[in-house]
Amino acid sequence: MVILSKNNPLVKELVSLGDKKGRRERGTFLLEGEKTVRECVDSPLEIVRLIVREDYAGVTYGYPAVMLGGDAFRAICDAKTPQGIAAEVKIPAFEIAPPQKSCLVLDGVSDPSNVGAILRTAVAAGYEEVYCISAADPFSPKCVRASMSAVFYAKIMQGTHEEVLSALRSVPLIAADMGGENVFSFRAPEKFALVIGNEGQGLSEVMRKRADRTVAIPMGKHTESLNAAVAAGILMYELKKKIKE
Repeated sequence: MVILSKNNPLVKELVSLGDKKGRRERGTFLLEGEKTVRECVDSPLEIVRLIVREDYAGVTYGYPAVMLGGDAFRAICDAKTPQGIAAEVKIPAFEIAPPQKSCLVLDGVSDPSNVGAILRTAVAAGYEEVYCISAADPFSPKCVRASMSAVFYAKIMQGTHEEVLSALRSVPLIAADMGGENVFSFRAPEKFALVIGNEGQGLSEVMRKRADRTVAIPMGKHTESLNAAVAAGILMYELKKKIKE
């Protein structure tokens, strides 16, 4: 059966996944596109069902599938030009716990595209444990898209400053800050937590006070700052490159 109406109850449920409230209530998120869905099929995440446009009827990977007409399918998608296949996926629930190795803390990073890009680099650089404090929802459509499947593999823990700092109480915190030490001459401990602050305001006062060290990327006089995701990527790789022996 093909669902044609955008007012169908199931379509409305899927549309609600575009909002944080809807994701929280259902405990699922929506991802879109052939490549992303295929990569999710091969990941540890649990797919609840596939949603396919009627011209994609044969692509199900063995999962339960809902078939939608063109208008109904466009209604559930965030992308301007949907590819015809999407998946409803369970949001992985991780309790806040101490990290096993060097990790990342997103302290108020508010742009979902930045959060997604940072997660992408974090997984690539080996910072699979990520703590999010008052950050953009990592399972929002824009973040999932920008992460390029990194949300499938990162251990994302969301909580308050108090909860996260309790889990990190025995881990040195190295925070990114414009007034910090030159990261290119800094030697990091073997295990640490790298803290990235808000795009406009920087570190929260709580994190600034708790940080053991602060590091900065030197820049030319005509550059005030770098994009948060770009800066985070440089810092992640540079800190691991120069660990104290």
